[in-house]
Amino acid sequence: MTTARRHTPLDEFIIGLDQGLRTLFGRPRVTDRPYPAADLPEAELDPEERRKVAGLVRVDHSGEVCAQALYQGQALTAKLPRVRERMEQAAREENDHLAWCERRLQELEDRKSLLNPLWYMGAFSIGALAGLAGDKWSLGFVVETERQVEAHLEGHLRALPSQDHRTRAVLEQMKEDEIHHADGARAAGGAPLPLPVRMAMRVSARVMTGSAYWL
Repeated sequence: MTTARRHTPLDEFIIGLDQGLRTLFGRPRVTDRPYPAADLPEAELDPEERRKVAGLVRVDHSGEVCAQALYQGQALTAKLPRVRERMEQAAREENDHLAWCERRLQELEDRKSLLNPLWYMGAFSIGALAGLAGDKWSLGFVVETERQVEAHLEGHLRALPSQDHRTRAVLEQMKEDEIHHADGARAAGGAPLPLPVRMAMRVSARVMTGSAYWL
């Protein structure tokens, strides 16, 4: 009987580097879940509506880049194996979101944010620091992040043209997953974050969303 070899710090660094490069420049490893918009017709969008939808999806894609970085940073510094496994599983599910947003941008004949490497580095650093602060704070960070993402997606759903059922299906599934991730992190022992931390997270999110919409 053989047992799996435990990863060394160098192994974890190489795995993290591979994940980061896949997130930013390659094809992320996804689950076998289907694309939520696969069976829906493409909407008739005028040029202004198409630009608006593409901007919203570009922001959502950048948000998923940040989510990947956060989870990877937290998994790297998590203390308990069960917390690390939860972070890694959530990152795999967020990979689906990343792939879905990229596919929708391609359908809209638009591009990803040029600032994604910057968002990734910042979010990875924040995630690693959250993990170093302790698992209950790291899990609490997940809860707050996912709650903010849920609210952000709800705003985008309201802003979509009513006839754009393809984008709506993608964002609705993403929102459902974010709620699941937040509930799971809270059940695992996530502690509520102090108000100043929550406010700083909201300010950072505004900077990212405002920039990614255009760039």
